[in-house]
Amino acid sequence: MNRSTLEKALGLPEPWKITKDTFSVKEQRLDITIDFEAGSTFPCPECGAEGKAYDTQQKTWRHLNFFQHETYIHARVPRVECPQGCGITTVGVPWARPRSGFSLLFEALIMTLVREMPVAAIAALIGEHDTRIWRVLHHYVEEARGDADYSEVERIGMDETASRRGHNYITLFYDLDEKLLLFGTEGRKQGVVSAFREDLQAHGGHPDQIKQTCSDMWPAYIKGVNDCFPQAEMTFDRFHIMKILNFAVDQVRRDEAKTRKELKKTRYLWLKNPAKLTAEQQQILEDLPTNNLRTAKAYQIRLTFQEFFNQPHREAGEAFLKRWYFWATHSRLEPIIQAAKIIRKHWEGVLNWFDSQITIGILEGFNSLIQAAKARARGYRTNRNLITMAYLIAGKLDFGLPT
Repeated sequence: MNRSTLEKALGLPEPWKITKDTFSVKEQRLDITIDFEAGSTFPCPECGAEGKAYDTQQKTWRHLNFFQHETYIHARVPRVECPQGCGITTVGVPWARPRSGFSLLFEALIMTLVREMPVAAIAALIGEHDTRIWRVLHHYVEEARGDADYSEVERIGMDETASRRGHNYITLFYDLDEKLLLFGTEGRKQGVVSAFREDLQAHGGHPDQIKQTCSDMWPAYIKGVNDCFPQAEMTFDRFHIMKILNFAVDQVRRDEAKTRKELKKTRYLWLKNPAKLTAEQQQILEDLPTNNLRTAKAYQIRLTFQEFFNQPHREAGEAFLKRWYFWATHSRLEPIIQAAKIIRKHWEGVLNWFDSQITIGILEGFNSLIQAAKARARGYRTNRNLITMAYLIAGKLDFGLPT
């Protein structure tokens, strides 16, 4: 192949030039050797002052395949002695970032593939170990996040997602207005909110600018928000509230099913709204003697609670909630009574929905994508890998890579 064509394809500036190219059909490999002209000067990586090569180091980078053939770039990389006193430093090359074994274009390919494929599949496709791929992903995610500006973030949502089987979680913090992931960290204890506050400040934000938060009723989140964001109004997510009530209804069904065999295998009938039932499920529900079922009573209490969110304003919502609470706590259904008491304990955060109108439903959507990616990859070895993948899915990061 014409070397000038290769130089143009690689975008080589002076004083770099291709001095050798070796193509082996047998080894399915193309090797390109790049060098610089004698007497060339290079800018100091620290201050930009021009200096001559002090010595060189031989390095190799994996580049994009030439058709089906693996391609490698080899070059003597100079070190310069800075005339301004910065010492002896290694010069950057235009086709790769420092300390990487891949060219920029090869890394751009990796960053494109990872949006559609598991890392292990990419590693098998390009013939590299997956740890090298993860190093690339970590670098670009961390670099892109370093440039992020959080100075205008005002409303945040937080939620956990499982990192592996058992009680292992990461907590993710989102900008609810821009619908993007701001921060991810291991665990779901109180310290995760403190870690987010530090990260917010590191990106130009301030705790006092956070006006509203949304989460479930996990005590560590509540205490963390109270301690770290005292100016924020806390709203408890409506979908998590309904999850508490759904759990209570199911507990009533489980207990009653011990003596009422007709309730066997009806779990999902009681977890859906009537409009969401299939024709077959509607028929099963109609055939049940619902007038005498404690489960049916619990189900009706749950359905009625949903009307809370349709009230015209906070005052009407609170009046509705008081009536509902009296009904629920006098229902003689212990799981429903306990659910009502949980809501009473978090009364203000439940009512704050009328002021903020925020939920973390968008977080649940992102969490589903993250869990789907984890399932395709058959899990990740470390939480750091999972958090990096979460940033790739929901972070809207600009990696500034060549195309």
